[in-house]
Amino acid sequence: MLRFLTAGESHGPGVVAIVEGLPKGIKVSSDGIAAELARRRLGFGRGRRMQIERDDLEILGGVRFGETLGSPVAVVVRNTEWPKWQEEMAIEAGDAKRPLTAPRPGHADLAGMLKFDTHDARDILERASARETAARSVVGYLAKQLLAGTGVSVISHVVAIGQAASNGAAPGPEDQATIDDNEVRAFDAEAAAAMIAEIDAAKEARDTLGGVVEVLAYGVPPGIGSHVHYDRRLDGRLAEALMSIPAIKGVEVGDGYAVAAGPGSQAHDEIDYIDGEFARATLRAGGIEGGISNGSVLRVRAAMKPLSTLMRPLATVDVVSKEPEKAFRERSDVCAVPAAGVVAEAMVAIVVAQELQRKFGGDTLSDLVSSIDAYRKRIAQF
Repeated sequence: MLRFLTAGESHGPGVVAIVEGLPKGIKVSSDGIAAELARRRLGFGRGRRMQIERDDLEILGGVRFGETLGSPVAVVVRNTEWPKWQEEMAIEAGDAKRPLTAPRPGHADLAGMLKFDTHDARDILERASARETAARSVVGYLAKQLLAGTGVSVISHVVAIGQAASNGAAPGPEDQATIDDNEVRAFDAEAAAAMIAEIDAAKEARDTLGGVVEVLAYGVPPGIGSHVHYDRRLDGRLAEALMSIPAIKGVEVGDGYAVAAGPGSQAHDEIDYIDGEFARATLRAGGIEGGISNGSVLRVRAAMKPLSTLMRPLATVDVVSKEPEKAFRERSDVCAVPAAGVVAEAMVAIVVAQELQRKFGGDTLSDLVSSIDAYRKRIAQF
């Protein structure tokens, strides 16, 4: 079953993804991975780094003649700015020339400094940086390539930035290119204009903005996940995956928060049987009941807090002098919600791919597809 590790720091030589458990026969290309990494750089309100980062990559193993071999896939994404940081981020023995002793509120700085007994926040922030999500985007691409062979597609879009929110219809798999062409990756064009205005206002105020992204998975068969153990529930696994993304502070499955405020008669998806299939007219449960996919579209949302690195630094304390100080500032975005959607999409794709493999197995993509096809035929006769 697919599992992965990432390594690397924000200003180190690069970030690395090692992916084990991919079946043989998945189509893979460097251009495809590069296109996925480019999607992660999208979005109105991004900072200067997104303008200069090229995300040069190299596939180091696990792929031959454009297909996975069944062995671990390794990909390195090199950091464009590494030449400027070789002294401060040197691998060999030495000392920092500019230690960062004023931790930033909202970051992992102080908690990490206490945990690892360091007075230099760079020991923490380089790995805590969202730059690590470039490696996750690589894994997400591989997971989506696996899913494509099984008839499953995963898309994302932005549904809120600041006070501007979308109330429009949900997009389908065919709408992903349209979403990516939008400056804030919103499917609702009217809401997109309001989101851009919110970002402009935050930039003028030298502040940052958060928002909400939605991920939709189409074609997921019923029966993925389990009601038996806490760590096998599909909604639990999706929540964990999404909460692991930097700056994500809340996850909602279906209409989770809305139905919590209403009666049970308006909280569930009534079951019908139409043209030989079980069907639901609503999607309040987000396609998951009892920890198991029910055959509807999977729908989850993730809430991203406003970014912690501000143009007007917040108050902090110098960890050496213990005196009041202003938090140090490195380059930041005004809003990174559009990019968070791409990373959330990757994490959902990874979880769905893992759970499909858990249920259906297969050392080759064709074996996996055959098992899923047989299962679909079986449940069609239920």
